[in-house]
Amino acid sequence: MLIIPAIDLKDGHCVRLRQGRMDDSTIFSEDPVAMASHWQRQGARRLHLVDLNGAFAGTPQHAGVVQAIAQAYPNLPLQIGGGIRSLATIEQYLQAGVSWVILGTQALRQPELVDEACRQFPGHVMVGIDAKDGMVATEGWAQVSQTPALELAQRFLQAGISALIYTDISRDGMMQGVNVEATSDLARRSGLPVIASGGITSMDDIDRLVAAQSSGIIGAITGRAIYEGNLDLATAQQQADAS
Repeated sequence: MLIIPAIDLKDGHCVRLRQGRMDDSTIFSEDPVAMASHWQRQGARRLHLVDLNGAFAGTPQHAGVVQAIAQAYPNLPLQIGGGIRSLATIEQYLQAGVSWVILGTQALRQPELVDEACRQFPGHVMVGIDAKDGMVATEGWAQVSQTPALELAQRFLQAGISALIYTDISRDGMMQGVNVEATSDLARRSGLPVIASGGITSMDDIDRLVAAQSSGIIGAITGRAIYEGNLDLATAQQQADAS
């Protein structure tokens, strides 16, 4: 299981939000490229990038920063989400050196875009499902739909996506622990590989996710915990490897 550091981009800075609220952010670095270097030195095997401004604007707002990270660390795989609403944007990110694009809002609004993206860019497309009380949230979590997360996940079983990224909004950035039960249930019932996100706080969360790997959990994205020192990235990855 991969432990994946998150770099959330807002106004050119590396930040962390609480429950996706743009007005409740903490700046951890004014140099996202340097932050990528830091996590690589700590043993990161992949980075999770989120264009927060892009998620709200509906178009990429940090493409230059993402490209700079990809060029600086060409052997470090990147996955990027936030504001990806077209095949052209997907192609631009992949040409810039990104390994996977993550479709979130458009997966709900325009699921055929996911189908077509998987056909045109096989092996490079993920779907991000952000849920509140089991229902899919969109537009940078500003809106909650009436679509159950499991229903949306099952829609893409045959599409050929590389993975689902599942975030429990109620846990994200709150340091309350990951929702292992909901994550493993989604992986098991959808039949898709799932990367857990939201609320990962301590080694106990890592241990519980590792124990649930058999359900289909292949990775865990962590943000505030590693930035504030509550979780050591290298130790967490070593524990995941050992298990």
